[in-house]
Amino acid sequence: MTIRILLVDDQALVRVGFRMVLEAEDDVEVVAEAADGAGAVELAARGGVDVVLMDVRMPGVDGIAATERITASGPTPKVLVLTTFDLDEYAYAALRAGASGFLLKDARPAELVAAIRAVHGGDAVLAPTVTRRMLDHFASSAPEPGDASALEVLTPREREFLVAIAEGLTNDELAARFVLSESTVKTHVGRLLRKLDARDRVQLVILGYDLGLVGR
Repeated sequence: MTIRILLVDDQALVRVGFRMVLEAEDDVEVVAEAADGAGAVELAARGGVDVVLMDVRMPGVDGIAATERITASGPTPKVLVLTTFDLDEYAYAALRAGASGFLLKDARPAELVAAIRAVHGGDAVLAPTVTRRMLDHFASSAPEPGDASALEVLTPREREFLVAIAEGLTNDELAARFVLSESTVKTHVGRLLRKLDARDRVQLVILGYDLGLVGR
């Protein structure tokens, strides 16, 4: 199955670079490009796109607003936000808007392709270093913790897992921290998603932040 990509970035050279990387893959095809959020929304609405690679800061309709409009229309296409360290706050807002994850713009080609495949398959993609920096960035200006009653359905162990996920740990890192197999880690993550009625791992990170479990 070919994964159809919509590239969204206001810099033409950036789009060219991403296109060259992606079109070297047999299962990935760039089917459209947009230079701003308005164009992205219009192209996504036409269908035929599986994953949107979304820049954040663009003239006119930015990536956050575009992500919200695209994801509001249904589960497809998925949106993968591309950001830099100094745009962490925008990436966080994009996740709230429904993005399935974010990566750094300087991610290695293999990481980018792997992230696209993961998002297309229904998983969330979070760059751990960005997650941690993002939470640190918001720590000084964060709102008061949300309603902690959501945690009442969790066991103490599940709360520990939620904190670790919100810190940006990958499954491998979770397995190492809790001395568990990767399959057991996946079981714990799946249980958290069901109990907290979360769409994906991204929402678990946001929930952990909102409840004051990390980043304060």
